[in-house]
Amino acid sequence: MDILAELNPAQREAVEYADGPLLILAGPGSGKTRVIAHRIAYLVQDQAVPPHRILAVTFTNKAARELRARVASLLGEAAGSLMLGTFHSVCARFLRIDGGASGIDRAFAIFDGADQIALMKQIVEELNVDPRKFAPRAILSAISRAKSELASPAAFSASVHDYFGEITARAYERYQASLEINNALDFDDIIMRTVALFRENDAILQKYQDRFLHVLIDEFQDTNIAQSVLVRQLAGGHGNICVVGDPDQSIYSWRSADIRNILDFERDYPNVKTVMLEQNYRSTQTILDSAYAVISANERRKEKKLWTDQGSGEPLVVFEAYNDIEEADFVATEVLELRKQGRNSAEIAVMYRTNAQSRALEEAFMREQIQYRLVGGTRFYERREVKDVIAYMRLIHNPHDAVAFGRVVNVPSRGIGQKTQEELRRWSEGLSLPMYAALQVLADDREPQPHRLATRSVTALLSFLELMNGLIEESRTKTAEELMALVLKRIGYREYLLTEFEEDGEERWENVQQLLSLAAEYEGLTPEAALPQLLEDIALVSPGDEYEEEVDAVTLITLHAAKGLEFSVAFIVGLEEGVLPHIRSFDDPAQMEEERRLCYVGITRAKERLYLLRAFRRRFMGSSQHNPASRFLKDVPQELIAKRKTTAEADFRYQGPSLARMRRDTRKETPSEAMFDPGDHVRHERFGEGIVVNCVVTSTDQEVTVAFKGGSGVKKLLLSYAPLAKV
Repeated sequence: MDILAELNPAQREAVEYADGPLLILAGPGSGKTRVIAHRIAYLVQDQAVPPHRILAVTFTNKAARELRARVASLLGEAAGSLMLGTFHSVCARFLRIDGGASGIDRAFAIFDGADQIALMKQIVEELNVDPRKFAPRAILSAISRAKSELASPAAFSASVHDYFGEITARAYERYQASLEINNALDFDDIIMRTVALFRENDAILQKYQDRFLHVLIDEFQDTNIAQSVLVRQLAGGHGNICVVGDPDQSIYSWRSADIRNILDFERDYPNVKTVMLEQNYRSTQTILDSAYAVISANERRKEKKLWTDQGSGEPLVVFEAYNDIEEADFVATEVLELRKQGRNSAEIAVMYRTNAQSRALEEAFMREQIQYRLVGGTRFYERREVKDVIAYMRLIHNPHDAVAFGRVVNVPSRGIGQKTQEELRRWSEGLSLPMYAALQVLADDREPQPHRLATRSVTALLSFLELMNGLIEESRTKTAEELMALVLKRIGYREYLLTEFEEDGEERWENVQQLLSLAAEYEGLTPEAALPQLLEDIALVSPGDEYEEEVDAVTLITLHAAKGLEFSVAFIVGLEEGVLPHIRSFDDPAQMEEERRLCYVGITRAKERLYLLRAFRRRFMGSSQHNPASRFLKDVPQELIAKRKTTAEADFRYQGPSLARMRRDTRKETPSEAMFDPGDHVRHERFGEGIVVNCVVTSTDQEVTVAFKGGSGVKKLLLSYAPLAKV
């Protein structure tokens, strides 16, 4: 087939540039995945580059699957030998093959976020640190940032200047030692240790430089320092590096993404070819113009302006609600109207800055019986029953995995309580052995020092050891599916779920069955290869990988999670100063620019219709706040907006049952006498001037009836939410 057919001129230019560094600045909806796929096909078909000599790296498994499918549609079976995956999956493969040169056991486990938290809680306790002052999650975040900058525990320790840094340095050292004892790596280690492997072993680096003649990196604006160094290492021999990204969509600095990697790429590679993809195939021109109006105020960006040949489309709708409850009710009302007009729920998304903003939306949707899905809720692989089964499989593969050991040693209950586990841990540390190895010592009755375990506890522990030894032996000959089924049978897990969780035991068992179906997909591999591959694939699943597009429900999602998705109709709620942009960005110009990029990402998710909403009052961060309209909302040109709507003009009447609870949450001391008399002239910040008709003192508030001028009509207002001033 003609690889270049149906590509626009800029896309074709990017595909055909064969040798040397290439920077593709791809705006949202400009067909970047198409360009990467066609570029790979062009290199293979027209430049005779063998597929196995091309490395393509993405950020999510979902993106990798989509890219592989597109390449396969162009190249057929030849696409199978292409190395394509996420940074973590590719580097994990390198380490399992060559990590031994740096002392990495190829059977290493990969600790996910929950595993890391469990380990850090234990370390914080060992350091006698108050977790309320030094949260394990905050310490892990600091360690993660250090690793993303390739800082070892020693290097990090030398750079600290405050007490939190000192605590983190001590925790970092212990954390790394614990990972080594557990024969485990965390996500940051996978990149950091690969960089170290290449730095310390020229022959291994040379092997991969010789193999990969072309290196392609997607979403380059999301890379951190360690990933940027890794890319430079891999492309160091030939310089055939192609990076694709958009500085305007760099929104993950809190994950250590460094926008300088893409902004400085032309400086780092002076002979680079730069191609701009500015034609948009997703959104109307009105939506694109509003996005440009917001993003153009940023200084740290590469100038580009998206355009489309799909027409201007409908104007934006801006709605200004009184509070977040009314804001949510307006969204629900509009969704019902959109569905009457023939829109499917799956075409609609509601986006917000923080997860907490979903509460009012969920209540409004439940009240109106609108089906929705909350992206960012409990993910499949984070469900208790799924993690239990995975932990058994991890322990079979790597008996030194103390986190997996701690999770399943008493699940289902076998009389090994927390006190016994703590005593076993202390005893095993005294022996300088992992807990599983300490059990082997206990079984052989050759411990070099006495333990303090009760006889009954010893019996239970040795029974667990016998169970695991048997499963480890079975793992040598059974497929991943057969082994998992055997685990479930031997531990009586279905009976445990039905007994322990009476209300949803069957649902939990269905989740386990789904996991069993996943294991069946590894049937073609040998038992030696299947289990580690299954565990690695599960460990490297990212939140976006579980998003299912074909679900007939409105999507509720944070702006960060929405990146990479698109919807026919999009609502962005909470466009207020302090919410979007977030209050934490006010004193940091770099963070304010990222907030602006986040708004830009949200706007460009919409294909046909876009709603921008704000509330005059909002329960946020534990208090009721009155914030002015977001500066981003003010940036949108008036000519792009349909007539602005306020509560008084909207085609709905708020009847939410949550008002009583909200009133309790924000209750203030209520005067015993009415603050206004009938006939008083008052002013409201939005409805303007009016005359008091009545004022009634209730047990928790004052209800004032006001006849407003100018068409706003008669309204009943609660003073705790609608302050009135006498004129």
